[in-house]
Amino acid sequence: MASESGGLTEYIQHHLTHLRPHTSPDGFWAVHIDSVAVSLVLGAVFCLLFWLMARKATAGVPGKGQAFVELVLEFVDGQVKDVFHGDRRFLGPLALTVFVWVFLMNAMDLLPVDLLPWIFGKLGVGHFRSVPTADINMTFAMSLTVFVLIIFYSFKAKGFNGYMHELFTAPFGKHPALWIPNFLLNVVELLSKPVSLAMRLFGNMYAGELVFMLIAGLFSAGAGLAGWALFGAGIIGYTVWGVFHILIIGIQAFIFMVLTIVYISMAHDHH
Repeated sequence: MASESGGLTEYIQHHLTHLRPHTSPDGFWAVHIDSVAVSLVLGAVFCLLFWLMARKATAGVPGKGQAFVELVLEFVDGQVKDVFHGDRRFLGPLALTVFVWVFLMNAMDLLPVDLLPWIFGKLGVGHFRSVPTADINMTFAMSLTVFVLIIFYSFKAKGFNGYMHELFTAPFGKHPALWIPNFLLNVVELLSKPVSLAMRLFGNMYAGELVFMLIAGLFSAGAGLAGWALFGAGIIGYTVWGVFHILIIGIQAFIFMVLTIVYISMAHDHH
């Protein structure tokens, strides 16, 4: 609680600190163990649940679990169809993975702020952040994976010569004097894609996590009647922000998925 840790500022700083290896906690290659562990566990949960639903799928009247999975599949496939008109055998599963995985990672923000840190604190772990998408390292890791796919499909769809020709001749023209401006503009456009993906998701989830921490600080602030008033305000604020944050969680997962599809679809377009 905030009063036990020396004030709201120290409380927030404590909750914003990642679990890192003791050998080199502040090194350049320091790993955020909490972000990696939570994302891997949620990825495994996603794969397991969908695999179990696929095994139990029937051609007759579907159960609630199968109906839910089919609804998600149809929703994602519809988004892919609207944007990408080529072979969807890879892009469809990719879009599904991105949407569900990012949604699950975002949804960790709905857990009480102190729950997982308290549990791991009992196990001797001093710091633990439960929202991987509030870690800019994780969002950039995902966006850089999309960036690699953009480059791959650009070469696959256009060939080496075709893609190089596009980089140096679009959008201003083929004149040799325009090659460098064309190339620089295309590189800036290319690099802006992973940056926009990573920063948009990180910014929204980090802000949401911070708001939850500020509200949680009200629970233990003050004393007497003022303390009870702040506690009540905290409960109301946590509930209202939690309901609103559900929309943010879904929207951010949807945006990340759609932009992934759009960027890969653009890699197939010829200029």
